Amino acid sequence: IISNSYAFISQHPDLLHRLRGLEAYKKGRYSEAFTNFRRAAKYADKPSQGMMAEMLWKGEGVPVDKIRAYAWIDIAAERGYPTMVLSREKMWSLLSEEERKQAAIVGLELYKYYGDDVAKKRLENVLRRERNNITGSRLGFVGYVTITIDTPSGPQTVDGEFYYQDKFWKPAEYWKWQDTAWKNPAVGTVNIG
Repeated sequence: IISNSYAFISQHPDLLHRLRGLEAYKKGRYSEAFTNFRRAAKYADKPSQGMMAEMLWKGEGVPVDKIRAYAWIDIAAERGYPTMVLSREKMWSLLSEEERKQAAIVGLELYKYYGDDVAKKRLENVLRRERNNITGSRLGFVGYVTITIDTPSGPQTVDGEFYYQDKFWKPAEYWKWQDTAWKNPAVGTVNIG
């Protein structure tokens, strides 16, 4: 019986390192957070790339580097996620013309390793390998599993019966699932009174 998310999360290095980064960030351990976000970024994790950009912009755990921050947010906005695009446009508007030129050069170098064309392939290889190593029933029963994944709408819980769904293991479906979560985050309302 798997009683938490660890087995699932550990098979998805993008999520694993993002969650570790968020935990460290919440505790004010910014250097550790940045390191974990960089590890997740290696697997095309746009939220982690966005967090690195914000940390570089503000100087949290790393020296302020607005040029590198813009290069990272540009990569984070590569799939058109609204929060990333808005951050990218805001940063761009605050850079000088010279900083913009430098950011374009830095960005080209970062894209060679962290852009989707390269980074997605790394995660796709891991997903294929890990799917072949999953224990439990191939019919979908893996015991009592709950998986919690942070999304822009807050934590999302997935029941064990959905553990083997293609959206968690097949690359095309996984990217589609991620895009749905980040392009169309749920909007909440608050009623006062």
